[in-house]
Order: sequence, then structure tokens, then C-alpha cells
Amino acid sequence: MASQLRLRSALALVTGSEGAGSGIGRAVSARLAREGATVAACDVDGTAAQETVRLLDGSRREEGAPGGNHAAFQADVSEARVTRRLLEKVQASFSRPPSVVVSCAGITRDEFLLHMSEDDWDQVIDVNLKGIFLVTQAAAQALVSSGCHGSIINISSIVGKVGNIGQTNYAASKAGVIGLTQTAARELGRHGIRCNSVLPGFIATPMTEKMPQKVKDKVTGMIPMGHWGNPEDVADVVAFLASEDSGYITGASVEVTGGLFM
Repeated sequence: MASQLRLRSALALVTGSEGAGSGIGRAVSARLAREGATVAACDVDGTAAQETVRLLDGSRREEGAPGGNHAAFQADVSEARVTRRLLEKVQASFSRPPSVVVSCAGITRDEFLLHMSEDDWDQVIDVNLKGIFLVTQAAAQALVSSGCHGSIINISSIVGKVGNIGQTNYAASKAGVIGLTQTAARELGRHGIRCNSVLPGFIATPMTEKMPQKVKDKVTGMIPMGHWGNPEDVADVVAFLASEDSGYITGASVEVTGGLFM
């Protein structure tokens, strides 16, 4: 648990367009910080990333937790040049590459397949899949060139495994994250870099708040545990995968769904 400080010496980059600033990304940042990690929080909304860091710094002072100074970064990780520059900035700020990288990118542009626009398809693929590819690639390059080991954790979705009506773009992007992560695990294992994905089910976040209440009620009835998950449920799994407690786990896809679609 957090009292073990499993990540005392880790530098963790938490990134995503709806990532480190809110929802799952913020919960992950907080959990990794409580485990002793120094967190570099990145969001396309720089103000949201700064707010996350402010909360982390405040929590550290209150709890007397160790760790270096957390830092906020603003970047659109769907652009290759920007993503490479982000990793350069993080490495320059801390004099080392991040040993833990968590990609929480996730947007939705829902529509039935028969009516989905090419633009809605492209936007979701660019953020949810291309963004994770670029972050994974840049982080892996930094780790390999430095001779450092690391853990890369990509947030996918149970929708990437089973699909969902009105979400062909989202399902395709999240399925791609699973395949990308499994392949990266095969390629990077010899460098001491582990790669795993986490597949949340229905989690109460700012993104899911947009769903109509009748849809939320229907989904709740489908979950064997009888309730939606919280961002902290996902953060607990991420912390495990980031730590040496999962030192022989790579290429795995861990479902955090309350039993939905089991």
C-alpha cells in the first residue's frame, strides 16, 4: 500500500488530453505521489495540469510524504514534434527520463457507424491511439538511450475488447492501444521496460458525466458488483503495475470493470 512507498525513487509522467488534469489521470497522479513518486503531470489544458500539481504538493505537505518537486507540463500528445519536446523537457527538468509512464488519453465523439463523420473518427484515433503511440515511443527511446529500466502503462478500455454501440471510433482506438501495448512489451522486454494496459469499465469521471441518466442506470444494472467504479480503482491497479510488485508482468491487459462483460 501507499505506506510502503513502492515508488520512492521513481519519476512518473502522467499524460493525456483528458488525463493528468482530471478524472483517472488526476487519481493516478495522486496515487503515484502517495507511493513516493515524483510526478510530471501533462495535459493539453496546462491550467488543469498545474492544478493537479498544486493538489499533489498540498497533499505531500499535509502527509509529510517524501518525493521531489512535482511539475506540470502542457502538450498536445497527438503531435509527434510536441511529444518529443515534452520528453526532452521532462528529462531536462529532472536530469533523467521518467521510469514510469502512464498514458490516460481519452476523448469521445460518439455517433452510429452509419452517420459518423471522418473528422470524428480522426479526432478520436489521433488522441486515443496515435497519442499513446507517440508517448510510448518517445518514452521508450529516452529509457533505452539512457540504459534505464521502466514501466509503461497505457489506459485502454473494456470497450476496446467488446465494442459498444455508437462508439466505433472509440472502440477501435482502445482496441489499438491493447495491441500496441502487447507488441511494445515484446519489443522492449529485453531492455528492461515493461508495458501493460489497463481496461477500465464504466468509471465515474468528467467524461462519463455527460451520459444521460437513463443510460447510466441501464449500465449499472449490467455490472455484477452493482455500482460504477471510481478513478481511484483504476489508480490502484496502475500503482501496482508501476511498482516492482509486478516485476514479472508485461504485455498484460488488466480489466477494472466490476465484472462487466466477464
